Amino acid sequence: MKREVTAYIGLGSNLGDRLGYLQSAVDRLHETAGIHVTRVSRVYETAPVGVTEQPDFLNLVAELRTTLSPEAILDVLLSVERSLHRVRLVRWGPRTIDLDLLLYGEETINLPSLTVPHPRMTERAFVLVPLGELAGNHRIPGTDATVGEWIARLPAEEGIRLYDGRISLPELKIEPDTV
Repeated sequence: MKREVTAYIGLGSNLGDRLGYLQSAVDRLHETAGIHVTRVSRVYETAPVGVTEQPDFLNLVAELRTTLSPEAILDVLLSVERSLHRVRLVRWGPRTIDLDLLLYGEETINLPSLTVPHPRMTERAFVLVPLGELAGNHRIPGTDATVGEWIARLPAEEGIRLYDGRISLPELKIEPDTV
């Protein structure tokens, strides 16, 4: 039996039905063999980073229990993005959906196509605040602090706002071999 790992995925959307894209992404992740979405944070609205002339983002973090490798999760994330019409024209540009592997257990991964913990996550309120709801006491691998401690280090003017909309957790699926 494959080992099960807790992973955290950052989700963001700033085009079209932003909340709908987030819900569709959570549903598609949950429908993937080897992935169980166990919890989701509340939804937050934030100004864009990098390319600022674009609509505000909705962001959340999902907690997964998974038997997939980090590389396999990355493949799933990219597939979900494609299925929800993500187009990569401008770095940090507008998008229907953005999915990032933030944490994978206690692992530090440095591959050409994947870095975990996600680079710059400790600088971004739109990642840390929703992650803090799910894993505030979790020490970020390769750093000296927990998620909550990193949140306390953020500038007060980060501009993250709680959004009046929620993502529902998909129905719990039961794998045949666990019955």
